[in-house]
Amino acid sequence: MTSTGLTKESPIIIVGAGVFGLSSALHLSRAGYTDVTVFDKQPYADNAYSTAAGADAASADFNKCMRMSYGDEIEYQRLAFDGIEVWNAWNAEIRASSPESLPRGLAPTDLIWNNCGFLRMSIDGQLSAIERATLANMTREGLRHTQFVLGDPADEERARARFPKGEWERKSDPFNRRRQGKDLVGVFDSTAGFVEASKACIWVSHLCRRNGVKFVLGERDGQVTTFIKDASGKTVGMRTKSGAEHHSKLLILAAGAWTPSLFPTVSPLIETTAGSVAYFQVPPKDQAPDLWDKFAPENFPVYAYGGWSKGHGIGGFPRTEDGIVKIGYRGTKYTNYEDVRDAATGETRRVSVPRTKFWPRPQDPAITKQAVAAIQDAVREAMPELAPIGITGCRNCWYIDSLDNGFLVDRAPADDGLLVCSGGSGHGFKFLPVLGREVVAVVERPEAKNAYGRLWRWRSVPEGSARNGLEQGEAGPRNWKKQVMATKDDWKFQDASRL
Repeated sequence: MTSTGLTKESPIIIVGAGVFGLSSALHLSRAGYTDVTVFDKQPYADNAYSTAAGADAASADFNKCMRMSYGDEIEYQRLAFDGIEVWNAWNAEIRASSPESLPRGLAPTDLIWNNCGFLRMSIDGQLSAIERATLANMTREGLRHTQFVLGDPADEERARARFPKGEWERKSDPFNRRRQGKDLVGVFDSTAGFVEASKACIWVSHLCRRNGVKFVLGERDGQVTTFIKDASGKTVGMRTKSGAEHHSKLLILAAGAWTPSLFPTVSPLIETTAGSVAYFQVPPKDQAPDLWDKFAPENFPVYAYGGWSKGHGIGGFPRTEDGIVKIGYRGTKYTNYEDVRDAATGETRRVSVPRTKFWPRPQDPAITKQAVAAIQDAVREAMPELAPIGITGCRNCWYIDSLDNGFLVDRAPADDGLLVCSGGSGHGFKFLPVLGREVVAVVERPEAKNAYGRLWRWRSVPEGSARNGLEQGEAGPRNWKKQVMATKDDWKFQDASRL
């Protein structure tokens, strides 16, 4: 029994079947907890986490970046490397499985993790302080050999010896900057790449079910409307849209971008924000073999173009198996403030909430003109072969940012029946294999937190300090209602014929 009276047989409810919820469920079941139930409004058993079929959580996606580069935040670097071992084991297990033993949406030929590398490219001619700190920590951990500084003679020599002929040249300079006489400055991380997010969620849901975790999914039965409190104010369960009541000894709120609207008390610590995504549909290989090969994971890395959340705010991926090249813009992280009633106090708060293609009502997807312009500028400069194709689709991916980009995994103040597990801040997915391990530690040892428990505690910053944009609130420039949306005509490159 834990210090909070939780036993292995105690009913545990997890709200949210994304990366935080699934990882928590998996590790709780592995730790011997026998009554774990995951609720989610999405019918994931039917839509297989497909964004085209209605899955609109950030965890549902073609791909997510797998990076080890964390500047001086060595705890995240170490956790990412812990995760790599499990990602490799999962790939091997899927390959060794028979087709009939795998869940819908997965085949033995699938790789849910692809070690194609990650190019962290500077566009101002010098390595950033974060890059220098990352290299120092990699050296400290005995991992410097996995990092290759572009233009460094010793690293370039090592790279040519390590990679198959021609691969280093393709992946270290995928934008042909040397050929154009431009500076090529940055770091190539050979340990990194991307994970296939939706397929990874399918896989971990399968592992959870295999371990006895129960799932209640769908808008009626899986969607939470209110929490149930006892006379002392402790959370002891929840109600769903169907009206059914479900009781718990511990409720873990892992609802991603929907977390603040379900529990507004947490809004000073975390905020729902949108990253902008554009898709370019590459023609089939028989129609455009050069493009198909250029953007293949064997030839093209994950990249940050001048910093994913700094500078241009642009990052992207190799093409998918269906030929989709995804480019993301996080230079501005948009907010969408609405009235939300706080059931705990009865007050109405202004809280940023998601506004997706499917939520709160179906609507045509549109990203901002600002995002389209930034993506088009990067394409013109670095990937002009995509300009004639033009943007063929888009998505607003609603994340949950914390006040310092760190996660939040802690019990709510004065309520040991509710544990908030959120604040992925756009970098949480890579930790799917191992995040739940640390959640279990927080669940079982709330008064004796380890390094991650201390890092992810309920916290605040001094009044007047920067809070990762949260200090701007509704009055700030990121407010969705102040933006101009791009039309499909804006998706076209007007000067494509001259590129």
